[in-house]
Amino acid sequence: MGLGKTKPILRIFDEEKAKEFYINFLGFRIDWEHRFEEGLPLYMQISQDDCILHLSEHHGDCCPGAAMRIETNELEAFQKALLAKNHKYARPRIEKMPWGRDMSVTDPFGNRLTFTDAVST
Repeated sequence: MGLGKTKPILRIFDEEKAKEFYINFLGFRIDWEHRFEEGLPLYMQISQDDCILHLSEHHGDCCPGAAMRIETNELEAFQKALLAKNHKYARPRIEKMPWGRDMSVTDPFGNRLTFTDAVST
């Protein structure tokens, strides 16, 4: 038996805020969007390189306040790019940890994404 890649689902409450944070600030792209019909909650997939996330406005899909770690081999360059955007709600900094370096940002819905150069084995 083999397991495949993980695609976390993060709860969002506002499409505009989600797109401003994930697309405009973090630099993800929208792969696809789904609504059962106009005016119903949004479910979408976003990605950047090998990182794929699902964002959902649906009540039962997940709870706000999730935390995840996302590996990167270009943590400093990513931090510089984010700081250059002068985002109103985030000025991420890199912290040295016993396992490597981490940079955490929290989305408008309380979900924490920690970008790390600590590579898992």
